[in-house]
Amino acid sequence: MSCYFLFDLDQTLLDFHASERKALEIVLTTHGLSFSQDIYLKFKSYNKSLWLEFEKENITRKELFVKRFNYLLDICEGESSSIDPLTVNDEFIYTMSCNGVLMDGALDFLKKLRRIEASKIYIITNGAVINAQGRIRSTGIDQLIDGIYISEDMGVSKPSEAYFDMCLKDIGAQKEDCIVIGDSLSSDMLGAKNTGIDSVWFMPTGNIDASILEYNIKYCANDYDELYDVLSNWSKYHI
Repeated sequence: MSCYFLFDLDQTLLDFHASERKALEIVLTTHGLSFSQDIYLKFKSYNKSLWLEFEKENITRKELFVKRFNYLLDICEGESSSIDPLTVNDEFIYTMSCNGVLMDGALDFLKKLRRIEASKIYIITNGAVINAQGRIRSTGIDQLIDGIYISEDMGVSKPSEAYFDMCLKDIGAQKEDCIVIGDSLSSDMLGAKNTGIDSVWFMPTGNIDASILEYNIKYCANDYDELYDVLSNWSKYHI
């Protein structure tokens, strides 16, 4: 019997924000538009709000992409009237895909986790295929995982039960042999709760006790050492 570790990607293994900022600067300056930390922070905040709406199925992926870059083009200095938001969105995603950044300690953690007997490591992520796959390859963690499940490719996204059911069916795993690891309450922890899978909230923030109760979170870990101990102990009862 195997145990299955289902990892969120961004802010769990890869530093999404470092890749995002770098790609945004490259794309905007290439088009002759202004870039600053203030512009990045405004984009980051608005983009996050749009992804929350997408998770709730209030907007489509295409609407998310158009909205975020229409907003960005409005706040940047420079001539942007002829720039298509979907075109610059594609450029942004491609540039991000070439610039993956690992969270500090993530690579050593995954190498150590691989040594747990009969363990399987999978990535579960919302986002664009080219972005996720490119950043995974550029950091080398593709050599340490057993599979990737990307919402764009699947047609459903976290936190829907359908997303997790599709993952488990493809893996050939039972719920009780899986554990979800992620930083997001609204996608990772809610998805695990919706599907009845154990979960680890990685680097929790805010009202932790209340969130643990609301999302039925079984474990928390503040760093990779704690996370390894949680997963190592959990695996002993699932192999």
